[in-house]
Amino acid sequence: MTTSRLWLLRTTALIGVTLVAACGGGGGGVGSTPTPPIATTPTPTPVPTPVPTQTPPVSPTPTPAPAPTPAPTPSTGTVDTPEYRATVGAVSMNALAAYQRGATGAGISIGIIDTGIDVDSPEFGSRISSASQSVAGNASIDDEGGHGTAVAFTIGGRRNGSGTHGVAYDSTLIVLRGDTPGTCAAGTSTDASGCSFNDDNIAKGIDIARTSGARVVNISLGGDDGASSALLAAVNRATAAGMVIVVAAGNDGTANPSASAAFANQPGIARNLVIVAGSVGTNDSRTAGADAISSFSDRAGDSAAHFLTAVGERVRAPDETNTPYLWSGTSFATPQITAAVALLAQAFPNLTGAQIVDLLYRTARDAGAPGVDPIYGQGVLDLTAAFQPVGTTSVAGSTMPVSLTSNATLSAPMGDSGRGTLGMVILDSYNRAFAVDLGTTIRPGVQSRTLGGVLLSRQRSVAVANAGMTVSMTITPRANGDVVLSRSTLARADADAGRAIAGTVMQRIARDTAVGFAFSQGSTSLTAQMSGVSQPAFLLAGIGGVGFENIAGSASAIRQQLWGIGVSAAAETGDVLARRDQQFAALGSYRRFGYDRFTVALDKTLGGLSALVTAARLDEHDTLLGARFDGGLGAPRAVSWFVDAVARLRLGDGWSVGGSLRRGWSQARLTGAIGGTGLLRTGAFDADIGKDGVFGGDSIGLRVAQPLRVASGGIDYRLPTGYDYATELVNAWTVQRLDLAPAGRELDIEARYSAYLIGGALQTNLYWRRQPGNIAAAPADLGLALRWARGF
Repeated sequence: MTTSRLWLLRTTALIGVTLVAACGGGGGGVGSTPTPPIATTPTPTPVPTPVPTQTPPVSPTPTPAPAPTPAPTPSTGTVDTPEYRATVGAVSMNALAAYQRGATGAGISIGIIDTGIDVDSPEFGSRISSASQSVAGNASIDDEGGHGTAVAFTIGGRRNGSGTHGVAYDSTLIVLRGDTPGTCAAGTSTDASGCSFNDDNIAKGIDIARTSGARVVNISLGGDDGASSALLAAVNRATAAGMVIVVAAGNDGTANPSASAAFANQPGIARNLVIVAGSVGTNDSRTAGADAISSFSDRAGDSAAHFLTAVGERVRAPDETNTPYLWSGTSFATPQITAAVALLAQAFPNLTGAQIVDLLYRTARDAGAPGVDPIYGQGVLDLTAAFQPVGTTSVAGSTMPVSLTSNATLSAPMGDSGRGTLGMVILDSYNRAFAVDLGTTIRPGVQSRTLGGVLLSRQRSVAVANAGMTVSMTITPRANGDVVLSRSTLARADADAGRAIAGTVMQRIARDTAVGFAFSQGSTSLTAQMSGVSQPAFLLAGIGGVGFENIAGSASAIRQQLWGIGVSAAAETGDVLARRDQQFAALGSYRRFGYDRFTVALDKTLGGLSALVTAARLDEHDTLLGARFDGGLGAPRAVSWFVDAVARLRLGDGWSVGGSLRRGWSQARLTGAIGGTGLLRTGAFDADIGKDGVFGGDSIGLRVAQPLRVASGGIDYRLPTGYDYATELVNAWTVQRLDLAPAGRELDIEARYSAYLIGGALQTNLYWRRQPGNIAAAPADLGLALRWARGF
């Protein structure tokens, strides 16, 4: 049996330690202590190098603890208290994220192999497990050295609104006293360095912790020799059972942890379940700054892959006499990490020990050189990150991915809607359940494109009419000299004279029958052109097209004259343009989703009055009125029905008035992992007045328009709102509504003027848009477009 002794990692040496009066509670419940006489600064005692005979080194005296001064951060809730703010380890690791989730260590058993515990302390009460025992032959677990009590308090000291508390303050402590009998009795609470530990007894403690149900065991001990075969066997049994072991790195300030922690590097024994704890400072540290490696702490070195740091300086905790001290050493970084393991184990009962360790490494704050480095290893413990979703997230009960930042981008008809909460449960890559509000991941609609694109265009329009056939197109020269087809920007006079629309071919095949085809042009313009109901040359205001950003691919139509009424049928295909999330902007501003549109129209001209009534069915493959829904909010397929009424009256002497009215109904059905349906009611209108020949061959006009806008309706989602870790199944569903009627209402006013000037066509458009994009908070949009084009 190996009888090597391990030297106890005590408090770090501080150059010129000043003893300060201890008053108030050292931990919750410690009463006031008498004010001691004023102490002078003693000459610091250096820490001698351990000799080969493993004689325990002399440790310096820990600093008596003054009453804690809480950080000035105001309390934001019942868990963010002055007591919490005074607990330096909890603040450094951001344990508030765990407490706000209800994780306090309750129901989690923690093994502590040390010098025992103050059994009379009010800090632990009934949370000392009945499995606690001496594993070294001591008469009881009652602490004689003080170190064990301080470590136990750092892990699980009670929270009572006074002084400081332990990180996992509701945890159950399996106290396994392992100091060799008599070795601690000679010391005092200010010098427990005489305590020694036998490998076999430590191994026995690990076995008892394992069989007693501990999720994690704390070993704030260390020495210069490697672990014995008995200790390695116990570690092997513990890790095979999934138990996490946290062991102190050592206090020699060397490039590698002490030899006694080297078993963390043995994959067949440690199984990546052993964490080596190094120490960093705090904001009020006298030795190092926040997150800076402590001068006394051994570095990560060859254990970097298994090395994690936490606060180990000036940790306030009571000794075996219930007197509070400020302790320093990797002995006190170790219980910080141990308690963090317990908090995660309680909050996420599905996590294995290996997953908890991996999670702590992945979410640690990076320090030193980027990534895993030989000083800080994996970094600094950070529970704020550990208690957030990590990796790929999905809708609970499915494999449907969900984003934590953007799950929908609304379209202009929906504007600033999407108000309200959409609470649901998601799972991260560790299958941890989180309650999130996907309402915050909905991006509002965007302002529709203005005249900028028209002003920058280098398009040229061509129209040819001959007998019963009309052809029109627009050509756009590229920078390299190539010519491509684009959408038409014909002036009003050219359009009227040629009866032409960009990219169209129309052919009269009989006296009362005509057919038409279009590319990069929608069926609305094609049908209107074939019926002879022309529109003035307004560039912005109006309700034409589908009502949201799209690119028409092709369209075809046939018109038959029956008893003085024109009957038209048309089909159109194209792409909805849905804006990309910002992180994918490099791939282009838009994503494209297909749509199909079918229309039936009736037109009639009676004297100066022309009227057109159209019924249309719009099938969107993966959008809803141009809005994109991804991941957690499903991928809707939408069918919309629209009825448009268009009329234009020519009053004589060049005057004309006209207007359009649209009413729509859109039915959405979700096709993703989440069920849901919705009905939206939409509307749009425009009205204009104009005159041709004001000063000769010119034209002027004014239009008021409301673009397509959702008047009422939304989507009713069936969302998972409960999750059972025992069965790993969703156990509650709730129907929640996403309202898609915006608060904003866009209103456009546009004036136009066109004339022939210096051998070319001059077109001027002045517009004003109130609440553009149906966003109430959007500033008004005012613009002027001035174009002059000459034929070629």
